[in-house]
Amino acid sequence: MTEAEKIIKLQMQELGQNARAASRIMAAADTSVKNAALLAALDAIDSTRDTLASANAKDLKAGEEKGLDSAMLDRLELTPTRIESMLEGLRQVAALSDPIGEITDMRYMPSGIQVGRMRVPLGVIGIIYESRPNVTVEAASLCLKSGNATILRGGSEAFHSNQAIADCIRQGLEATGLPATAVQVVGTTDRSAVGELITMPEYVDVIVPRGGKGLIERISRDAKVAVIKHLDGICHVYIDDGADITKAVNIALNSKTNRYGVCNAMETLLIADSMAEIVLPQLEQVYSDFNVELRGCEKTCAFISGAIKATEEDWNTEYLGPVLSIRVVSGIDEAIEHINTHSSQHTDTIVTEDYSRGRRFLREVDSSSVMINASTRFADGFQYGLGAEIGISTDKIHARGPVGLEGLTSEKYVVLGDGHVLNK
Repeated sequence: MTEAEKIIKLQMQELGQNARAASRIMAAADTSVKNAALLAALDAIDSTRDTLASANAKDLKAGEEKGLDSAMLDRLELTPTRIESMLEGLRQVAALSDPIGEITDMRYMPSGIQVGRMRVPLGVIGIIYESRPNVTVEAASLCLKSGNATILRGGSEAFHSNQAIADCIRQGLEATGLPATAVQVVGTTDRSAVGELITMPEYVDVIVPRGGKGLIERISRDAKVAVIKHLDGICHVYIDDGADITKAVNIALNSKTNRYGVCNAMETLLIADSMAEIVLPQLEQVYSDFNVELRGCEKTCAFISGAIKATEEDWNTEYLGPVLSIRVVSGIDEAIEHINTHSSQHTDTIVTEDYSRGRRFLREVDSSSVMINASTRFADGFQYGLGAEIGISTDKIHARGPVGLEGLTSEKYVVLGDGHVLNK
C-alpha cells in the first residue's frame, strides 16, 4: 500500500467513525427536528444560488475540457429549473410522513405477549454516484428524514458542485442541533476512496451505487456490505395494436427525447405489426427533429428508409444518448417475450386501449416499474410521490423500484409483555 493509499484509508475510516456515531443520534431524532433541518438546508440552497451556479460552472468547464459528451454535460448541469426541483424535493421530503418508529401488525399470541414490527433506520448508507449533483440533495434528504447517516461519494466531474451543495446541507443540520457528520461528502476524487467505502462493514451498513454499468458491476463484485442496485436501464415502450395513435406517438417521443442520459429513458421501441405502417412513418418524422439515430429490425427498415439495421447487441444496449432500437413484433406475446429476455427489469410500458392486454402486461412483465399509457420518464421517486429517490433498485429483496424513505428502513420485531415468562 502506497503512502497516498494509507492516507485515503485513514480519511475514509474517520468518515466511517463519524457516520456511525452520527447514525445513533439520527435514529433518535424527533421528526420535527429532522424536518426543520431539511427546510434549513432548503433556505441555504435558495440563498446561495449564485454560489452553486459558480461551482457548477467550474465543473462544466472542466467537463468540456475533458471532452465529456453532450449527454454527460446535461447530467452535470445545474440549471435554474433543476435547482427549483431540488428545493421542491426538500419540501416534499419534509412533508412526508416519518416512517421511523411506526409499529404495525401488533397481535396477541396464545402466550399472552404482543408481537409486532417497528420500522427502523438502516444505519449508515454509503452512496456512490456519477455526474448528477442534484443526487447529493436527493440522497442526503432521504437519508436524513429516514434517520440514517450517509457518506456521499459523487463523481469527480461534479466535485465543486457537490461540495457547495453539501455545505448547504451541513448548515441545515447545524442550525437544528443535529450532527453535521450525519451527511458527509468524500473530499477526494481519488478512486481508491470508493474501494475503502465499500469494504468497511464496521461503519457502513448499505451501499447504493448510481452510475454506469461498469461502476455498479465493480461495486457489486467487491463490496463487503449489502448493495441496493440496478446495472442499467434498458427500458421498453410497446405500442400494441389496440393503441391510440396520438398517445403512442407522444409517449414514444417523450420516453426517448425528454432526456437522453437517464436510466428511465426508452432504449427499445416495440410495435405491433398491424400498427407499424401507420405509426413508424410518423415516428420517423418526429425523431428526425431531435436527430435520433434509428436502428431497426428488417420490418422497421422497410418502413423507415433511414434506419440502420439493428444487431442482437442493440437489444441489450443502454445508449444514454440519441439512439433508439426499434423492433416490429407480431403482438403482445412476442413483445412480452422480448422484454423479459432483453429488459434490465427497470421500467417498461404498454400503449393500449385494450384493458385485458394492459392487465396482462402488468402481470407478466418482470420489471420494477410496469406502466400502461405513460412515458417511462415517470419512473423516479419524485414523480412517484416519494419526494426524491436514492436510486432505482431492480433487486427483488428488500427494496424494488425507486427507493424512497421506506426503502432506507428495515423492520425489527417488538414484543410487549407484562411479566410474561416461558414455561416449558
